Amino acid sequence: MNRSLTIIGLAVMTYGCSAHAAPSAAALFPIRALSAPRIPASPPTIGGCQVFPSDNPWNTNISSYPVDPNSATYLQHMNAGTTFLHPDFGTNLHYGIPYVVVPKSQPFVPMKFFLYPGQSDPGPYPYPRNASIEGGPHSNGDRHVSVIDSGNCHLYETYRSFYVGPGWRAGNGAVFDFSSNALRPDGWTSADAAGLPIFAGLARYDEAASGAIDHALRMTVHQTQEGFIHPATHWASTTKDPGYPPMGLRVRLKASFDVSKYTGAARVILVAMQNYGMLVADNGSDWYFTGASDIRWDDANLNTLKTVPASAFEVVQTGIIQH
Repeated sequence: MNRSLTIIGLAVMTYGCSAHAAPSAAALFPIRALSAPRIPASPPTIGGCQVFPSDNPWNTNISSYPVDPNSATYLQHMNAGTTFLHPDFGTNLHYGIPYVVVPKSQPFVPMKFFLYPGQSDPGPYPYPRNASIEGGPHSNGDRHVSVIDSGNCHLYETYRSFYVGPGWRAGNGAVFDFSSNALRPDGWTSADAAGLPIFAGLARYDEAASGAIDHALRMTVHQTQEGFIHPATHWASTTKDPGYPPMGLRVRLKASFDVSKYTGAARVILVAMQNYGMLVADNGSDWYFTGASDIRWDDANLNTLKTVPASAFEVVQTGIIQH
């Protein structure tokens, strides 16, 4: 392993000898009470960088935003009446989306794009040869790679990523400046279908263990319409049916939903969904939300989230649909 490379998801927690009881879920995951500010109580950080400004859409508390008049229609088309929440990550490092943090000294290498070069930010990118790939190095799936340059506080992400030496080859890629609220140009994709940064919407173990996730999460649905709501900038559909959700649609767990029966990371995640919600970022399985691969997750605890009905959510108004 390159010593300058931080691989997320390889940490192991130990509790000493068997004579001492392991800490309780409450001790490991203290729930921090959140009111309803419009900016995060504690802006997310990674590698010494704040992940976008406090007033960035990802970091905006939407607990008091009005319900969208079309909420019921959207939810019907998202199969909310028959579907449950699904955490699409866990302890299996081939499950979820990994990320790596590199220092300013990380060499930049060539990056070539083969799907959407005209909508990609050109290389070079600071990708190590052993950067973690979604699904593992032999995956035939989306193969997302997410790299945070901690020296410049920039995020580099690619879709369908392959190391070819001395650089990488990818379907498309995007670079995001963590100090800026700038969006992709309208009509442009990113490593994610909606033109959004993937990393910003991941549930991360360290955040959950701190007691609060102070940003929105990323989710998928089986079908979207030909349209997007900022901060999304791209659609991935030819369906003009206005009942389907556009990319960038934001859903919120209802304040009336009782989260007290959930514990640990599961409860922290649900509180985040009540305060910051989730953004539709890609086509996929209904009500799957994304987290970072990490062996420290408790899969049994995360599985309790699968008892949360999608009907417990509502769609909130965050902007107009761009067509």
